[in-house]
Formats: sequence, C-alpha cells, structure tokens
Amino acid sequence: MSHKPRLTPMTDKVTLLSVTTSQYLSEQIAEAYGHDLGKFRVARFSDGEMQPIIEESVRGEYVFIIGSTFQPSDNLMEMLLTIDAARRASAGYVCAVIPYFGYARQDRKDRPRVPISAKLIANLLEAAGVDRLMTLDFHADQIQGFFDIPVDHLQSQAIFFPYLQDQDMSNVIFASPDMGGVKRARAYAKYFERDMVICDKYRKRANEISGMTLIGDVSGADVILIDDLIDTAGTLCRAADLIMEKGANSVRAIATHAMLSGNAYENIKNSQLTELIVADTIPLKQQSDKIKVLGSAQLFATAIQHTHENASISELFVN
Repeated sequence: MSHKPRLTPMTDKVTLLSVTTSQYLSEQIAEAYGHDLGKFRVARFSDGEMQPIIEESVRGEYVFIIGSTFQPSDNLMEMLLTIDAARRASAGYVCAVIPYFGYARQDRKDRPRVPISAKLIANLLEAAGVDRLMTLDFHADQIQGFFDIPVDHLQSQAIFFPYLQDQDMSNVIFASPDMGGVKRARAYAKYFERDMVICDKYRKRANEISGMTLIGDVSGADVILIDDLIDTAGTLCRAADLIMEKGANSVRAIATHAMLSGNAYENIKNSQLTELIVADTIPLKQQSDKIKVLGSAQLFATAIQHTHENASISELFVN
C-alpha cells in the first residue's frame, strides 16, 4: 500500500476535534486533558452529504480526532473526511482516537465470499492520511497487524479493575461467554487470583445461538462474565441463565462496548444478570437500572498527552 508523504509537527500545539455523535465523550476527554475542543462543525447538503469544516488553523499542529465508529456508517465517514480535512489543512500529525472501532467483528474470512471489513477500514483510515490510531479493546488483538502505522491498543482493564478492587472479590469466579474471550477473562482471573470458567457456544448464524455448555464449576460462586462488546445481549443473557442453572449464587457482566441493539435492553431487563458494567465508548440509547457506565475519558486523555510528549504509554496497561 502506498503512503502519502507525512509532514512533521512545526509546533507543540494540540488541537482536539470531535466527531458529532461522540461529542459527549470528547468533551470529557478534553476536560480531563485540560484543553478545549477545537472549533469544528459539519455542514450538510440537502441530500445529507456531509462536509466537516475545521474552523481554526491547524497548520503544523498535533491534531487528535475523537470519535467512535459505531453505526450508522456516517460516523465512520465523518471520521475519514475529518482526517482528510486536517491533512489538507497541513496538520503536522493526525491521530484518530476511536474508542470503539466499528467493523472489527469482521476480522477474517469465516466463510466463502465475505469481506475482511476490519482490514478495509484500516486501509481507508491510512488512505485518508492518519498517522496514528488510538483505540480501546479491539474485538481481536490481531487487528493491530492490519495497520502499517502505530496503533495504541488501550485495554479496558484500566477502567474496570479499579471498580472491582473496591468490591468483595473473595467469592468471585470469572467467566468467558465464548471461546474467543478466554484470554480476556483469564487476564481478570490472573489479576484477582480467582478461578475461571468458560461458556462454549455454537452459532448457525450471526446473533443467533444454537447451543451452549459450561466448562467448569460455579456452584455457590458469584460469577462475573467478561466480554469486549455486547450487541443484542443474547450471548451474555444465555450464559447468565446457564451459569445460574449450574448453581451460581449470582452473575454479573462486564462488557467494554455497549452496542445494545435490537431487543438488548429488554433481554437484559428480563435476564438473571444483576448488573452489567460498561464503558462509555458508545452512548446508551436508554437508561437501565441494571446498567452501570464507567468513564474512559481519563484513560484517553492520558494516552493523548503521552503521545503528544513522545512518552511511553506502557504504564497505562495493567499487567
């Protein structure tokens, strides 16, 4: 893949810009960073075509464009166009801060004649002119390899571990809702020195579970399911039911990205989950007594500061 020639920052000045639907999070990141958001707006033609406009000079500056690329696809398109606008405005360094990286679930060919969408999105971001990507909890770690630019793959443990540390963990067992999340759940079990179990599911098609079995003993335990995203909540709710059937005392869940589409809120409300803890990378569509949202702004603000200062971000990772 060919690359555009990059400029080098001619000033230490930082500009933070926000994609429209991530304004709520961008404002929190800017406040934590101690910096106002840059002047920016999106004009639209009568047919809906968008035109991002940066309303201040960014020549030679570090520009961080903040925005999750959840559906609709306008969020991704606005991110790409804003990167292009910053590059054409002679920004010295452009970093896309994408708390939730959309299309990450399509990271391989799992059947004939389907796209590897995560790779295509990586190509589009690089073609737009981004110098660096910063994100939280890719659906699959190997997506980092789709990029030929630096990727800061932040981990949500920095958000969720402090919350759990303030609670009684003596009777907790961690659980993965599927085989793909074993590494994630194991990290929690290792950090808190607790046991782990696995829910092994089988799908015939997307968002439809055909069967699930539990590997491990949860009798009398307070179980915490760990996942990177929750969409229709079918998997987590099915896993919660299975875990309670196997004799658990209670079951909660942690999921970084709260997509919560379809009947997700109803599924959660009617499930045996006592609590669902999520990050604020995607705004909730409605409130729920069972859902607790933890902020990611400080984590991203610190990562942005370290990037600007060419400092290591390894201290942001929980080992």
